[in-house]
Amino acid sequence: MRVDIAVTLSPLTVLFDEAPGDDIPLPPPLRNIYGRLSMPPSGMRPYLFANFVQSLDGVVTLDAGTSAGRSISGANQHDRFVMGLLRSLADAVIVGAGTLRSVPNHRWTPAHIYPDLATEFAALRRALGKQPAPLNVIVTASGDLGEAGILRQDEVPVLVVTTAQGAGPLVPTTSAVQVVVASQGDEITPEEVLSAVASAIPGRLFLFEAGPTLMGRFLAERLIDELFLTVAPQIAGRDDAGARPGLAAGRTFAPDHPVWARLVSVRRADGHLFLRYVLPSRVPATA
Repeated sequence: MRVDIAVTLSPLTVLFDEAPGDDIPLPPPLRNIYGRLSMPPSGMRPYLFANFVQSLDGVVTLDAGTSAGRSISGANQHDRFVMGLLRSLADAVIVGAGTLRSVPNHRWTPAHIYPDLATEFAALRRALGKQPAPLNVIVTASGDLGEAGILRQDEVPVLVVTTAQGAGPLVPTTSAVQVVVASQGDEITPEEVLSAVASAIPGRLFLFEAGPTLMGRFLAERLIDELFLTVAPQIAGRDDAGARPGLAAGRTFAPDHPVWARLVSVRRADGHLFLRYVLPSRVPATA
């Protein structure tokens, strides 16, 4: 028997909200929990919004190269709800090979992260004219994806963006998986990733759930438009700065090239804060 999660999951307390854009027509159960949600109108270029959870001291993963959002958030239900809500808006969800290898059986869909509201998430996607599931985009230069279950299923569309060399070992076994060569070199640039995704689907709203290294590269190119950031009320600590990275790794910005963000929304659930920032992007969102 399905339980109405809207009764058991308390509404987020809205402390501040000046997020720009048009209001999204959220189904009542989703609106009752989150409140108003807006996104910029669809433009000609992809609009990229990232989602991270971090500790009070800025740690996003307890072990470099792994995905440890549950450990950082304490498996917080509101955080998982927000992840599902953002995936509901996305035409595509972009992750890196390291993230995939750390959770090989994951599906980057709203229902997978928060199944109790799967019906409402699906209704929102239909209302927005989107496909049942967002395109799951896996970025890998080497083609090493391990034993990823997502490559052997046919329910969720998958696009593997790779290099000419990395495409060698990637032989799709289902029609849901497509491999595209975005680069003839050893690496794939962020622009090549976005170009490959934009060529694969008509939508332009892309959710970024990759790890700190890929985030650092996208930030360096000023290609992240917004950041949804959950701050969990724990202090993780560090004994080696490289072992427990923040949300951007592999690039240094301040003091010479700082990336200043504009806070547009603050929500709270118990001790967790749900922040939303607009970031300076290379091309205005209306372009």
